[in-house]
Amino acid sequence: MRPQTAATTLNLTASSTLTISAMENGVEHDHDVCGVGFKHLTSVDGALKAVIAKIPDAPLPSERVQPEAALGRVLSDDIVSPADAPPFDRAAMDGFAVNAEDTYGATNSAPVMLKLIGKVDIGTVPRFRVQKGEASTIVTGGRMPEGADAVVMVEHTKSRSDGMVEIWDDVHPAENVAHKGEDVQKGTVVLRKGTRILPQDIGMMKHLGVNDVHVVRKPLVAVLSTGNELQEGRVSEGKVPDVNRPILLSALRELGCETIDLGAAPDEPRQIKQGLQRGLGEADITLVTAGTSVGPEDNIPRIINSLGKPGMIVHGVAMRPSMPTGLAVVNGKPLVSLPGYPVSAYIAFLEFVRPLIAHIMGTDQMPTPAVTATLSRRITGVLGSKTYVRVRVIAKKEGVIAEPVRTSGAGILSSLVKANGFVIVPENVEGYEEGHMVSVELFRPCEREP
Repeated sequence: MRPQTAATTLNLTASSTLTISAMENGVEHDHDVCGVGFKHLTSVDGALKAVIAKIPDAPLPSERVQPEAALGRVLSDDIVSPADAPPFDRAAMDGFAVNAEDTYGATNSAPVMLKLIGKVDIGTVPRFRVQKGEASTIVTGGRMPEGADAVVMVEHTKSRSDGMVEIWDDVHPAENVAHKGEDVQKGTVVLRKGTRILPQDIGMMKHLGVNDVHVVRKPLVAVLSTGNELQEGRVSEGKVPDVNRPILLSALRELGCETIDLGAAPDEPRQIKQGLQRGLGEADITLVTAGTSVGPEDNIPRIINSLGKPGMIVHGVAMRPSMPTGLAVVNGKPLVSLPGYPVSAYIAFLEFVRPLIAHIMGTDQMPTPAVTATLSRRITGVLGSKTYVRVRVIAKKEGVIAEPVRTSGAGILSSLVKANGFVIVPENVEGYEEGHMVSVELFRPCEREP
């Protein structure tokens, strides 16, 4: 097929045609790859930056939830402390609330004698004042009574039957006391907009008396599979089950997204276009698998360009597998064209869909667990492309070992099931030798040698 210097026409139905202009749609590649091949590949980082630059900055709308429902959600507003924490001076130890000056010079051999005047339990307000020469029993977390400015640890005292307490060690003012606002002061920002809520954050909200928070609405992502060979339920001869769609829908739910299952469409442009139009109309991000390479039925890029501007931003990424990945923006919404092979589709999902979801939520994606391991044998990369090598990481007596999974084809789903991580070989590296120390991005825990 000749270069798209002017316009390319794709027949969709008997009554309608689709005209696509590469220049009008802002497409970086001025050649149709069908039957020709990829003449230009964009780096992984460059591809992501290019598509993000075309997405409007307007964040997803927010909603109000209680702290208990906020786990994993992203804050749409700062949380400002409505009160001091702790709300009053309190004892940091079990012991006796005293005026520190009364204890100066106290030792085991020459204890200071103080008169016991009361007891402070946690959750109560003391109704007395500690005067000079007096002390009060107090428990950890108990509110400091007026007049007391320090706590002597119970281990350094001895209570007597005559209502007195022996103090065996001196303390300075504020010793063993948690002061009002020491943890958080009223009016300070404790959690910033864009923070993904963790369990400890929920504890802080409850600690401060925050009863509800504003969080970003969960992203809604639509997934469409394509291919004449796909079949639901019992698979007949010549057909294959659709595995990409359940993988992607599950991965999205794991990220906390809501999903729209657009089903599977045959390699028929009109049906594919209808599915993508629904996704663009209802979802925040749309994913489509297969039909993105160089074969005669790979119409996805041209269909995407017919849906709105700017259309395809990147088609062909310098990565192995997943090279045919396409990234588009249609009328402000991201649309990702993933390869048909399941391993390729999943790796492209990890590299592009995860960060796109984080971006539209106004946050950073959660870090991927990683471990340093020793390669059990050589692995190779492809110069000019980022290469993802599936490995099985095992914690052995001699150290942590990364064993490359031998079956490495992009269509071999068992290679993802057998592996528990990836070694990423950079674009400028031919490979790593046996015994080389590598960083492994984990998606399962390390195995342990019996």
